Parts: sequence; C-alpha cells; structure tokens
Amino acid sequence: MKNILLIGLGRFGRHIAMELSELGHEIMAVDVNEGRVDKVLPYVTNAQIGDSTNAEFLESLGIGNYDICFVTIGGSFQNSLETTSLLKELGAKMVISRAERDVQEKFLLRNGADKVIYPEKQVAKWASIRYTDDHILDYMEVDASHAIFEVEVPKEWIGKTVGELDIRRKYDINILAIKNNGELSMAISPDTFFTGDITLLVIGEHKAIKKCFHI
Repeated sequence: MKNILLIGLGRFGRHIAMELSELGHEIMAVDVNEGRVDKVLPYVTNAQIGDSTNAEFLESLGIGNYDICFVTIGGSFQNSLETTSLLKELGAKMVISRAERDVQEKFLLRNGADKVIYPEKQVAKWASIRYTDDHILDYMEVDASHAIFEVEVPKEWIGKTVGELDIRRKYDINILAIKNNGELSMAISPDTFFTGDITLLVIGEHKAIKKCFHI
C-alpha cells in the first residue's frame, strides 16, 4: 500500500482515484473545484479543496510524506506545470504528470516531473494496434521498444511444442503465459503443447513480435 497525492479530479483524475482505491492505496485528493472533490469522496481517504499552484497550500499537505504525487490537471497546462514544479521544490519523492500534447511532455520533464503520462496518445496507439489485426486480443507497452501482446496461436504452431519450435532462439520473443477459457497459466516449458483454443501472452521487441505473428 502506498500513500498517494492526487491533484486534479476531472474525468481522468477521477478514474485514477477509483483504480487506486481498488488497489488499496491511501489517497489524498485535491482540486480547486468543490463539485469534483465531492465526486471522488467515496474512493479516497481524504480530500481538500485548494489551489495547487499556491505553495503554502501545497506545503500544508506535507508533500514529503507521499510516495507518489499524481498531477492530472486538465484544461490549464500552466497550472499543471506550476504544480509539478512546486511539488518537486517541496520535496516530492516522485511526481507523475499528465500531458495532452508532445510539447507539454518535454516541459513537464524539464520542470520536475519524474514520469509523464499521455493518456490520449497511449490509448490511440493501443487502439490502433489492438483493432487493426484480428489475431491481437490485447496489447500493453512496456517501454519504447518492448511490449506484451495477447495473440492467437499461429496455425502453423498448432500441434507442436515450445521446444520443437525453438521460439526464443528463432523468433527472439518469450512466452509469458497461456490463457485457456479465461484462466492464466505461467507453467511454460519446452513440452508445452499448442492447441487452437488457447491464446498466448508474449513479450519482446515490437519488431520481433510483429515479424513472428505477421502483424
């Protein structure tokens, strides 16, 4: 469990609060708008109405006590940038800020953000990969060059084993797990047998996965 400060409670911030709550974290939520604060009260440990660009207000929250500070302010990049910078000046351990454009990401990183999340860009990339190939069932980016894909078993693999195909050496990818009727199994060995009613969770470089599964 982590102690988290969440600043900015629009739609994206509210969804972050809900997910963090499901994961059992302690959440202090902050927004200048009372209505938005009221909407997240069921999901957070504590909440305050206040201006995050005010250094005295931020300092009163005890910034150094939080493991992560999320800045998910929408609509005012200036406020997001100022808040990010102030958090770092006040001793924040980790600041994760939201960007809405590429240029914003650069400014946020230069002004104190440890990480930048770009939800619109990330979802657009996920959707374009996920829905333009019938063989891809899910996709998660690990870093700029690696990803995890859930894919159907290629027809030419059915009836063969991991060892027979020599997948790691031949394709330079790793099979993390097999999913069968919604149940996940990570017990992968050279004797693991491929059938047509399972899907695979594989990890590797984008180019290796795309080449292997003809994406």
